[in-house]
Amino acid sequence: MPTRKKIFILDTNVILHDSSCIHHFDEHDIIIPISILEELDQFKKGSQIINFHAREFVRELDVLSADKLFNGGIQIGDGKGNISVCLDMDPHPDLCKIFPNTDKIDHRILNIAYHTSLEKKKHRVILVSKDVNLRMKARSLKLAAEDYTTDHVRDPAHLYSGCRYEENIPARLIEQLYEQGGSLSTDDYHPEKPLHPNEYIVLRNGKKSALASFMPGEFENEFVIRRVNKESVYGIVPRNAEQSFAVHALLNPDIKLVTISGKAGTGKTLLALAAALETRSKYRQILLTRPVMPLSNKDIGYLPGDIQSKIKPYMQPLYDNLGVIRGQFPERSEMFQRLQKMLDEEKLAIEPLAYIRGRSLVKMYMIVDEAQNLTPHEVKTIITRAGEGTKIVLTGDINQIDHPYLGIRSNGLSNLIDKMQGQHLYAHIDLRKGERSDLAELASNIL
Repeated sequence: MPTRKKIFILDTNVILHDSSCIHHFDEHDIIIPISILEELDQFKKGSQIINFHAREFVRELDVLSADKLFNGGIQIGDGKGNISVCLDMDPHPDLCKIFPNTDKIDHRILNIAYHTSLEKKKHRVILVSKDVNLRMKARSLKLAAEDYTTDHVRDPAHLYSGCRYEENIPARLIEQLYEQGGSLSTDDYHPEKPLHPNEYIVLRNGKKSALASFMPGEFENEFVIRRVNKESVYGIVPRNAEQSFAVHALLNPDIKLVTISGKAGTGKTLLALAAALETRSKYRQILLTRPVMPLSNKDIGYLPGDIQSKIKPYMQPLYDNLGVIRGQFPERSEMFQRLQKMLDEEKLAIEPLAYIRGRSLVKMYMIVDEAQNLTPHEVKTIITRAGEGTKIVLTGDINQIDHPYLGIRSNGLSNLIDKMQGQHLYAHIDLRKGERSDLAELASNIL
């Protein structure tokens, strides 16, 4: 039985999330309300990812032949549906009863979707928006409404943790890990569920245990289970197995991409910064960055002072972590002075993520904090800019998202963890135990 053809009507936030979105609707048709183009026009100027998406999408429409878009539409490509731009229509009486302000852009989009559903009864009309409120409004009119799910993680509850616990391991294998060499071959031990490259393991037998990683061996395409030692980094000592694994991945020069997830207080950013300082001689610069994501309606432009004064509140958590590391050393000590010198010479830099666009990321140790507030495309843009000798670390809590159009399944950090598992240059660790304080751990768990 042939599939019933659908008509998708896109909201602006879908395009700003993924400018290539029109290529992901298979054989179905797409309608772009004219009000969307008006909104995109406001986003074309700027250096952030949403500005890039706005420009790319408008260029894409122009390549498809702009005049035909207003005259019945044009086919997107082989095996694809048609795309068209729909001009505003007179507000439908049904909408006027529910939404008096019909000139609002959201309501103009709803009006087009409602008219289309009445005119194209043989098709299923679906409004696609990342705005939960707009989807709810559409459903109140008995319109089908969906989130844009092309880059969603399939099952966030079973997202790759990067670490597993293996019980009842023969004692001789644990003892072998502590002997000279500290490794097991896959012939010595292979769990039922195959290990991923750079996956971490806690091997247990009663009171005996060992920390290990599934790492490349001496020969090509050989992997072995090698013991992981607990190492301190720039005065910071790991407090649990997962933190030891995180430090191991952060220090390993062969692992070029590391993700660390976990709730507040698990030490994600602190460990990443300490490891970067520990290995500073291998890199041209240590760069700490995070997206500017205000928690209120006021953005960076509302804050008083020069640009550095405006940026500082958003970057303060990074300075706080640096303060923890500096606070271990007396002010006149060599370690304290070395840190200050790195800041003065910009060997250690703290900048908003928007400011690094266009920069050459060569031989850098780059830490991206709060990566759960980035879209999958933003994460891809960052990583694809990595030059020779660069290591990139992304940290974040996928359960604490401040972005209005991202969720646990659609944010860039979840997407990266899901897609990168098993890659030889990648390691991930999920930190589960809070180490900030007993009070912080209690609040994180029960509030």
